[in-house]
Formats: sequence, structure tokens, C-alpha cells
Amino acid sequence: MDISLIIQMILAAALAAVIYSIIGAAPGADETATIAPVILVLVLSGVEPVVVLAFFISAIVACKLIDAVPVSIAGIPAGVMSTPMVEHAMVLKKHGLTNTSIRKIASGAIIGTFVSIPVSLFLASFIVPFATTIKEYGDAIFFVGAIILALMSKKRWIALASILPFALLIQGLRYLYWGINAVPKETNVFVSFFLGITIGPVILSLFELLNKDKRDALKKYDTKKIYIKEEEEIKKFPNPFKILTKKEVGYSTLASLIGSVTFLLSPVGLTTFLGELFSSRVKDPVEKASLAVSCMEALAQATYISGILIPLLALGIPLSPVALGPGNPLFNAPPVFTLENNMHHILSRTDFVVATLIGAVIASAFTYFITVKYSQKICSFVFKRIPHEAMLGVFFSLVLLLAFMDGGVINIVGVLLIGIFSGVLYRLGVNYGVMFMILYSAPWIVKALSGLY
Repeated sequence: MDISLIIQMILAAALAAVIYSIIGAAPGADETATIAPVILVLVLSGVEPVVVLAFFISAIVACKLIDAVPVSIAGIPAGVMSTPMVEHAMVLKKHGLTNTSIRKIASGAIIGTFVSIPVSLFLASFIVPFATTIKEYGDAIFFVGAIILALMSKKRWIALASILPFALLIQGLRYLYWGINAVPKETNVFVSFFLGITIGPVILSLFELLNKDKRDALKKYDTKKIYIKEEEEIKKFPNPFKILTKKEVGYSTLASLIGSVTFLLSPVGLTTFLGELFSSRVKDPVEKASLAVSCMEALAQATYISGILIPLLALGIPLSPVALGPGNPLFNAPPVFTLENNMHHILSRTDFVVATLIGAVIASAFTYFITVKYSQKICSFVFKRIPHEAMLGVFFSLVLLLAFMDGGVINIVGVLLIGIFSGVLYRLGVNYGVMFMILYSAPWIVKALSGLY
């Protein structure tokens, strides 16, 4: 591998670690909404695929590490994946152990990162012989995956009922574009639809603000005050194996192994289920909360890394919630990447290993250190200086730009329609994983329905 390429990967990983250590500390900074658009821009800009991968791995690791800060200090989840930890983090805060909470969560993320990488590489090698068969039935697998994820969700009947209508909406818009020659026939508009789903709740909220009755009915709040207690900072580089107890290290490792193997399933559901399961027999509230947050974060990190590495290495199609969400541009970003020509086909196994290690090591070293050492200062800066609405505005404008690039003015309207529909589904309890699976399987679903007539 060329030395200049390695230097580019190091610089990209360092940049991602810095950027997403800031973004990840902001409340509501969902990984899909904040990482996917940036990765898409990098891919479409012609950045070397191996450099993009190093950036992505670093961004994911940094985001998951830093979410310990808002969860532990303010009880506010940074993204969807950190939501299950809030209750346990608040137990630690109640006992005056905010710093302990941050350290336990961040240390669990380190365990999850470095357990999942070798496990993912091994599992990918195991799956490779079956890759052709899996890809042959890929569209049907996406449909089955949508059903499975729907059944696993709390609002399973709503999720199941949404599959066919949402598929018809997506494919109906594509046929409309072909019919009026907005895009060449059989060219699937995908990227902007994907981003429309991602930012759907924001689009729906913006449309609701146009309704005067809705605006008047909104509750009015005074400025929210968040009190951050200053605690003693760590003087040297923290050691996760000293911060976690032997029991926490053991359970975090086990959770990471399970998360890596079950990469096809919903990360949020697994995190909640296994975190509660492992800590259920512990009676002491502080010990129970410490074990829960470390296991949950280890599992979340492992699921994210395995969920991107295994489909990329073994299949070349996004067959996991993570690959369908924040990692989707690594698989499908026309005209640069398609399902027939993406990182899976372009990069060698060595490229994957080097890029993953560079991204994971740099983000872990940088973000873990500043998370544990400067947690209060970071949280204070983010809450005071970085409005959540400003970040959402940036990503929303990027979605509209990419919608125009995908299919012109009419596609901006189409993406808004997709966003409103997906925003309503999200509020009703349909998770992103189900909607992304529907997006991929929509052509197959419509074709199967047409065969009934």
C-alpha cells in the first residue's frame, strides 16, 4: 500500500475523530443523520475508497465513545443507540458518580471496538462461500429482513402494516420520474430517498410548524438550565481495564461477541435486551447500573463495527441495520458506488484491515482520552455553543441539494413526500431499520404484487 495513502487515511481518521467528538456530544445527534450525508459527499467527491472507510470507522467509534458525555451529565441521549443507557446513567449520577458513568461507558466502547474487529474479520471469511447465494436472493432477503425487524419492534403491527404502502410510495415515485423523463428509465433514485427517510422526523416537524393551530398548541418553555458539577480530572491516560471491574470486562466482552455475531438484528433492541439481562441479577443499584452501561456500550459498538465490516467484506450489499443506515453510502452511492461495484469489489482484504485499524485506533486513542479527561468541559461547550437546530439545518439543506442532483426539482418534492411519510411512521413506532429494508426491497415487492394479477 502506498505510503501517501496511509498518510491520507491517518489524516482522515484524525479529522473524523475531532469532528464527531464534537457532533457526537450534542443531544439528538443520531449517527445515521450526521454520518451518512458526510460519507456520501466524500464518496461523490472522488475521495479514495480506503480513505473514506478509515474516516467512517473513526467517525463511528468517536460518536459511540463521546455519547457517554450527554447521557451521563445531562441524562440526554446523543443518538438512538444511547437511549437505553439513560436510566442507568442517571442512577450513577444520583449517587454522585457522573464521572464514573462516563468512564464505564467509554471503557465499554473500547472493549466493544477491539473485540468486534477480529470477530468480524473471521465471520466475514466464514460467510464468503455463501455470498453468491445470499446476493442472488438479496431483494427477497431485504423483504424478509423488513418483516423480521418489524416483528422485533415494540409497535410490530404498525411496522408490518407499513411495509406494502411504503414500498408502493417509493416505487410509485420512481415510475413517475421515468414516465416524465425526470431521470433515465430504469435508473433508480435511491440516495435522496434514503436521506429523506433519515431526516423524515425533521421534515414532518417543519411541516407541522406551518400549521398555526399546531404552533399555538406547542408548549412554551423557559430557558432550560443544566447544571454540571465540576469533578476532579484524570491526570494520565486512562486504562479501560482498570476502570472496569473483572466482571464488567467479562460481560462486556461477551456482549461484544454476541453483538458481532447477531449483526443482522436491531442494535437498539439487542442493547436493551442484553444490557438488562446481564445486570438483572445484580441487587446493588450502583453496581447494577455500572455493569449495564458498560455492557450496553460494548454491545452497541460491536454491533456497529460488525454490521459494516461483515457485509462490506463478504457480500457487497448492505444486509444489516448499520449498513442500511450510516454505512449505506459505502455500498450504494451512484454513480460512484453501486451494488455491483462498491468497496467490496474495489478494496482488498488488506485495505479493509489497515483502514479499519487506523480509524479505530486513532478515534479510540483521541476520543477516549478527551471523553474521560475533559467530559465536563466538552459537554458545557456543546450545550452552550452548538445549537441542535443548527446542525439539523445543515443536514436538511444537504438533503435538498442531493435530492436536486438525483432527480431535479420534482425530486425535491418527492423527497419531502418520503420524509413526511417516514416521519409519521417513525412517530408511530416504525424504526429506521424497517424503513431502510423496505426501500431496498421496494422493486421486488412491487414486482411480486404485479405477478398476482
